[in-house]
Amino acid sequence: MPFTLDRSRALFDRARETLVEGVSSPSRGNVNYDVPIFMASGAAARITDADGNEYVDLMMAYGALLHGHAHPRLVAAGERALHQGTLFATASEIEADVAERIARLVPGAERVRFANTGTEATMAAIRIARAVTGRPLVVKFEGHYHGWHDAFLVSSHPRDPATLGEPADPPRVLDSQGLPEGAVADTVLCAWNNAELLAGCLDRHRGRVAAVITEPVMANMGVIPPRPGYLEAMRRLCDEHGALLIMDETVTGFRLHPGGCQALYGVTGDLATFGKALGAGLPLAAITGRAEVMDALAGGGVLHYGTQNAPNLALTIAAESLDMLTEDGAAAAAAMTRLGERLAAGLAGALEASGIPAIVQGVGPMLQVLPLRHGHADAGPIHDMRDFCTHADPALYRRFVHELFGLGVYASPALLLHMIVSTAHTDADVDRAVEAAGTAAGRL
Repeated sequence: MPFTLDRSRALFDRARETLVEGVSSPSRGNVNYDVPIFMASGAAARITDADGNEYVDLMMAYGALLHGHAHPRLVAAGERALHQGTLFATASEIEADVAERIARLVPGAERVRFANTGTEATMAAIRIARAVTGRPLVVKFEGHYHGWHDAFLVSSHPRDPATLGEPADPPRVLDSQGLPEGAVADTVLCAWNNAELLAGCLDRHRGRVAAVITEPVMANMGVIPPRPGYLEAMRRLCDEHGALLIMDETVTGFRLHPGGCQALYGVTGDLATFGKALGAGLPLAAITGRAEVMDALAGGGVLHYGTQNAPNLALTIAAESLDMLTEDGAAAAAAMTRLGERLAAGLAGALEASGIPAIVQGVGPMLQVLPLRHGHADAGPIHDMRDFCTHADPALYRRFVHELFGLGVYASPALLLHMIVSTAHTDADVDRAVEAAGTAAGRL
């Protein structure tokens, strides 16, 4: 069947009559797509659009779909919850069930509080940190994204390398209109993956930093692993300065390891936030951490409300999802990691054979193809936002992914995001994606 997007185009025209830009999130619209592809259904690792085109899905709802689309066990769990009731807004046993699963898996998760999104979880985490320490400042890293609330919408997006300034004192660039300067007045910016820069930052603000918040693997500009020893140094520096360490595992939690990056790298935060994969496709997030820190929430001392917190539907599916991930010695998690590494190696080989200079970086089932700008073919690994802005070519990557669409592979055209393998992917899916990548790269 020839590849067409006629039905998607018609749906987009219709949607623009009522939806802003015809979509419900900017990343789904014209900034990344000539015509947004309207999806109709999904099963396992495949999705089908409104025109009947089928794709191997390498986006997986930005990492939310830990077990792919419509897994029968998750569908059955959801049906049970629908018959029980989707939301009670009261205490319920399933809250304790899922919290206990998280506490068993995640290092340092002595207490758990449920929320709905990663944005809400990080908002609560910094409020807790400020309350516990009595300090106002939070250190945030260039290029890291912790949700769209005001305090963290600074220097999260790539820009012209000439505007980056000195890494020891990065310029603060607001990421959104509608933000007063005061919204980020207590947010301290630092370049990532350099322990000396963090040490200097904490020294300059000695005694005033409540917390350092970090993605343990930088996932807002492809996939950028921490340098060896960097997370350990961050932990040590926070302890020396009396600041809390917040691990934002909204993207990485339960995906790179059943216990998240804290288990994978052996570095534990005082607080950690989770989202995306936790709900396996439903809105669900969590704040976890040391009991003496998390108990600041008790009695509303640190205020955190939410009618939708801990819904029966999402928690029932989360419980089943976590069981699927960890049963048989976490065989599903190990298989997901193996396939992710195989996909990364295959994509690197396909691009090299096509003569397109690119770096493929990944951690287990998360990876990204980073085409290099003209004249930057000898660039080494991407270690931070500055490397990304200097060497990576978002426009070339967008063209590459648009070629993949017609070849039956779906990924986000935004280089800032990444490709994802779920437990539903197979070797055949990886083979198809690698073959399509070779063809797409050849066309470029």
